[in-house]
Amino acid sequence: MGIKKVKANTPGRREATFDDFKDITKSIPEKRLLIPKKKRGGRNSSGKITVRHQGGGAKRHIRLVDFKRNKHDIEAKVAGIEYDPNRGSRLALLHYADGEKRYIIAPVDLKLGDKVMSSDKLIEIKTGNALPLQHIPAGMPVCCVELEPGRGAKIARSAGNVVYVMGVEGKYAQLKMPSGEIRQVKKECLATVGQASNPDHRHISLGKAGRSRHLGIRPTVRGTAMNPVDHPHGGGEGNQSIGLKHPKTIWGKPALGVKTRRKSRSDRLIISRRSKRQR
Repeated sequence: MGIKKVKANTPGRREATFDDFKDITKSIPEKRLLIPKKKRGGRNSSGKITVRHQGGGAKRHIRLVDFKRNKHDIEAKVAGIEYDPNRGSRLALLHYADGEKRYIIAPVDLKLGDKVMSSDKLIEIKTGNALPLQHIPAGMPVCCVELEPGRGAKIARSAGNVVYVMGVEGKYAQLKMPSGEIRQVKKECLATVGQASNPDHRHISLGKAGRSRHLGIRPTVRGTAMNPVDHPHGGGEGNQSIGLKHPKTIWGKPALGVKTRRKSRSDRLIISRRSKRQR
């Protein structure tokens, strides 16, 4: 993928950059692997907004992506590299030898016509193949990593993400996460060899508010710009500071610099936390 700039005909296009889509080989998605995506505008079943700043956006279909890679020891051919409007990385359409078709997250350098395979045993270490972490050499970049065997990939699925295998010891494999954290994962978990595709996605600049609305992102208003009835930071004549001992969210809970991560059972599997510089 490359990033494309355009002429600055308007202020909105002056800073905007675009994807050139040169890596896309197939423009029409596989119809049997599509389901409708219903818009909810951040509302729950009662109609109340539980997630702010969502709404509108272009119509989309959800692509059914195979995150489990549970079709073992059957070779598949890459029939196309496709754009997915719901994620930054590309999708690869696989045609299996038995006639089934599936989407997977395409790694970098996966090309049209390549042969890939998934297995719970040791197979060839090449881009696009999925195999257990215990069979992947130390220092190898991987993506689409499972947290629990058979539950499907949860880690390093977005554009350009990559996890490095540090080694295997006992029941666990040690992984260096994109954040710099070093974590243990069961060695039976599957991982796809290679880095998730489209690493330049993070460098795209939308340039104007309208492109955010096309993505379904509504405006985010500062608390200090609101009235006191709408936000704890609201009110005052002219430009006012927060005026509270501690900054608060719209619901009155502490914000800005407050630790929000809850304790998890998997905390014991973290060997080294991410550094402050990488947060």
